[in-house]
Amino acid sequence: MKWKVKNKMGKYEALAKKIVENVGGKENIGDLTHCVTRLRFKLHDESKANDEAIKQMDDVVTLMKSGGQYQVVIGNHVPEVYEDVCALIGTLNPADAPKQKQSFGNMVVDFISAMMGPVLAVLIGSGMIKGILALCAFTGIISMESGLYTLLNATGDAMFYFFPVFLGYTSAKKLKIDPFVGAVIGALLMYPSLQGTDLDILGHTINVSYSSTVMPVVFTTIFASLIYKPLMKIIPDVVKTFMVPMLTIVIAAPLGFVLIGPAMNALSNLLVGGVMAVYSFSPILAGFLMGSLWQVIVVFGLHMGFVAVGIVQLASGQATPIFALATGAGYAQTAVVMAIWMKTKNKKLKDLALPAWISGWFGVTEPAIYGVTLPRIKYFVAACIFAGFAGSFMGMQGMLVHQMAGLGIFGIPGYFNEAMPVSTTLINFAIALAISMIPTFLFTYFTYQDEAETVENTEAARTSLTDTVVAPIRGKVMPLSSIKDEAFSLGTLGKGIVILPEEGKVYSPVDGVVTMVFPSLHAVGITADNGLQILIHVGMDTVQLDGEGFTAHVVKDQKVTKGQSLLDFDIDLITSRGYSVETPVVITNSHDILDVIETNNQQVAVADDLLTAVF
Repeated sequence: MKWKVKNKMGKYEALAKKIVENVGGKENIGDLTHCVTRLRFKLHDESKANDEAIKQMDDVVTLMKSGGQYQVVIGNHVPEVYEDVCALIGTLNPADAPKQKQSFGNMVVDFISAMMGPVLAVLIGSGMIKGILALCAFTGIISMESGLYTLLNATGDAMFYFFPVFLGYTSAKKLKIDPFVGAVIGALLMYPSLQGTDLDILGHTINVSYSSTVMPVVFTTIFASLIYKPLMKIIPDVVKTFMVPMLTIVIAAPLGFVLIGPAMNALSNLLVGGVMAVYSFSPILAGFLMGSLWQVIVVFGLHMGFVAVGIVQLASGQATPIFALATGAGYAQTAVVMAIWMKTKNKKLKDLALPAWISGWFGVTEPAIYGVTLPRIKYFVAACIFAGFAGSFMGMQGMLVHQMAGLGIFGIPGYFNEAMPVSTTLINFAIALAISMIPTFLFTYFTYQDEAETVENTEAARTSLTDTVVAPIRGKVMPLSSIKDEAFSLGTLGKGIVILPEEGKVYSPVDGVVTMVFPSLHAVGITADNGLQILIHVGMDTVQLDGEGFTAHVVKDQKVTKGQSLLDFDIDLITSRGYSVETPVVITNSHDILDVIETNNQQVAVADDLLTAVF
């Protein structure tokens, strides 16, 4: 797999650097893909990765190892983090990919993730267009006879119709052959004039259609890789650039069309038939199993296999029960988090729960399950049970997803079809949500209590296992996340707080030793007697002033006491040059202690309590 190095990285540069560093560096990365919420690494040696450091990163939800992959769960912004990681690591040599043996199951999961992951977001977006258009047609907002409907329908349907082209590309990329070879195979398989046409091939009549299929192009591309790789070794360099793709395509594509494709279409029909047979045997039982186990499958990162089966059904024009039966799973977890958010007195938990339940409504549940419900396992289990009941209801009502739609509440249009009135569909969906959410919410709300030992330990820590860092500057207090420099705002450099100075004087916040005075005099580092490492960074980008406007009163290795003068700086000069004087005060080794508690005051004077370090 190859990536181009970008000239400029995005806003998650600091996070990307920490991730790459803690997975063992670029040289330990053999392959990297992403899905909706996860970076999926294949590492040469997982023992070189620092699991705990990754789990503790502010923008990382958790870490999972499953399917032969090292999965860093990020959340909704994973595409941006992925781009920054790719920009950082540059080009990976396919020959360097890990060669360790995997079980067959892990190989399948790994391949499906790499194949489906890159297209899933666009697939969901296209499905949302189709779902919303279906709603507009059912309600009479847009006539199905109009040119506008035809155009918008084609817009939403294009991804599905040409699906083999996209899967050919991603499959070839995963197989480490030229991805455009896979794309051409996909294009040939669904070439319009060959679809549903009697073709006399060497005395045999072939009549097939591959539009919107999945398995024919995937297995034909696998076959193509068995041709491509040996040819790369034996064809002379002077002609291999064009000879290898030509020979691969001319051999694999026709054989795929005539032999592999029909066999895979039959296998697809058998797979879909098997899913529907289980569903037909007992929709209620199937619904309970799928609904109750879905989040367990997500925890282990194995849900992409089920997603792939559902997509196979939808791509072949058949409705699928898979997504319908799992409908309540995410909402039940969301209900737990909403209840805990309302009930808890723990500020950190409340701050974690708020974005978790909001994202849960939109179908992204990793922040909820990893951050809130799994650590409180009985509520995770309760949510799974009630989600199972919701799945049983969906099965009993015959609810199916008829087209790919969005995640969470954006997935509702996927249920619309001509056989069931929109009103009935919406009522059934609302009942399923009520079954999954109401009892889960009530159970959590009336049984949840903040852990007493946590409160006791916190109070004890405040009195006997804490130390205080006082304010080194007089001014207005701001959260660290409020400033533009992401090395500070993302917590990369440590936990702390920001002061907007009202006078240009910096005093020592602790008793300790000066460990660093920047040559530009805009920042000073101190190691306190208790081991805390504190950085005071006056202004943003003020290093470019090269010391102008700054006066240092201490030098490296000098012993200082709390309240001793460290620096003076000229606020007017700094601001006149276009620089901010917002001053982060961070404990750079905060990962080595239990917690850092910021002051609640909005204004501080020098020597006021600013940060409390909990050991």
